[in-house]
Amino acid sequence: MTPDTSPGSATAAAVDPLAARWRELLAAAGTDVAGLLDRVCGAALPEMADHFYGGMLADPRASRYLSVEKVRDRLKPSMQRWLREVLSAAPGDVDALVATQKVVGDVHARIGVPVDLVSRGARELKGRLYHHIERLATDPEQALRATTCVSHSVDLALEFMTQAYVSARERSSAIDASYRLFSLVQNISTERERQRALLLDWENALLYAVAGRAVPAIAECGIRRSEFGLWFTHKGLPSFGETAETREITSLMAEVDAELTARLPDVDDPQRRQDMLRQVRAIVGRIRAVMGLLFENIGDLEAGRDALTSLLNRRFLPTVLRREIEHKRRSGDDFALLLLDLDHFKPINDRYGHEAGDRALHHLATVLTQSTRGSDYLFRYGGEEFVVVLGSVNQQQALAIAENLRQRIAASPAALPDGNSLPLTASIGVAMHDGHPDYERMLARADAAMYHAKRTGRDRVVLAEDSLPEPPGAQSPPPH
Repeated sequence: MTPDTSPGSATAAAVDPLAARWRELLAAAGTDVAGLLDRVCGAALPEMADHFYGGMLADPRASRYLSVEKVRDRLKPSMQRWLREVLSAAPGDVDALVATQKVVGDVHARIGVPVDLVSRGARELKGRLYHHIERLATDPEQALRATTCVSHSVDLALEFMTQAYVSARERSSAIDASYRLFSLVQNISTERERQRALLLDWENALLYAVAGRAVPAIAECGIRRSEFGLWFTHKGLPSFGETAETREITSLMAEVDAELTARLPDVDDPQRRQDMLRQVRAIVGRIRAVMGLLFENIGDLEAGRDALTSLLNRRFLPTVLRREIEHKRRSGDDFALLLLDLDHFKPINDRYGHEAGDRALHHLATVLTQSTRGSDYLFRYGGEEFVVVLGSVNQQQALAIAENLRQRIAASPAALPDGNSLPLTASIGVAMHDGHPDYERMLARADAAMYHAKRTGRDRVVLAEDSLPEPPGAQSPPPH
């Protein structure tokens, strides 16, 4: 993502009183101040970046956004570029500067960087800049004018960042609030019965496993790793929200798994086996009862669904990805994103008409729904593109799921209105979460992998790697 430098954006910046103030400040600074600040850039930028990120890394809250490697390889060079742009700016550069600060503010909002960390960093930067100005200035009057210019420039940059940050956070909060009210299932009563059945299936599997002494299999996949547990973690919690009931279910699932861990080694003792099963069944019964209460209190809102495919539309994708990133941070569970594009879609529309194209998209959505887990998220991303978010999977599992989807799509042609069938294939890009807190990076990596799949023959799965070229027109946010 690059700054919006369209005519409309430039006009908006031109009439912004803050932008006008910035231009006046730079125009009044004088050429000697510009020369002094250029000397400061030449002498101090690496040291300034070191000082800034040294302070940031010392704050425990920054650990979720920063790593030593990320700071060294991406953020320090980016900070030096940003400082040079701000310190060497002329009045005619202000529109581009404003656009850049707004992009940076948007990125900080997506990641959730605390505002006070950014403000503290700006304050410390100014202090270091004042020191270098005083050292390099030819006289106190020049040092005063340069210090004033730097102080206001950094403050104005931070103010534009903060404006964008607040606006983006407000939009995210509004979408998150809608998402809390939005049912992630097609039919509440059907989903309620499905989850009751999954709980019963898990309970029965436990009984048979214990009776048959198949202890290791159960030990590896307690209730949290069951179909019900995955659904609740990745869909139930975001849908129902943080309530006393959801906290109770989370606690009860942990209690079940702790009971299994503690007692499974003793299942050869009949009495202990019966005590364990009685205790686990009582806890699962409580889970079932609390789930019933949750389903009674949620409505089925369709505003977030794509009208053609009934999949989620992209409106809630940022919310889902933010939650998955946070879940990985807390639990360590990996997750993946699949970006899927229907091959040769334009020729389908051109040859058979848009009704056939709509049928192909609807059919593809049905195949995706039937071929993924209840804990996975399916989105119509736009046009013929779809996104699948796979929770709690490693790379091998994500690639296997993607390959299974590719094969099922290729083996399942769509029915045309005239009774004929239309063969379909899809190109799929797979991106594992790489630890970066900005979900847009994950989308961009999946897009690059999907584009590579298209370019190398279509109807294939490609894993996102740093060496892949970006798709034509792809834009990445600055790594501030």
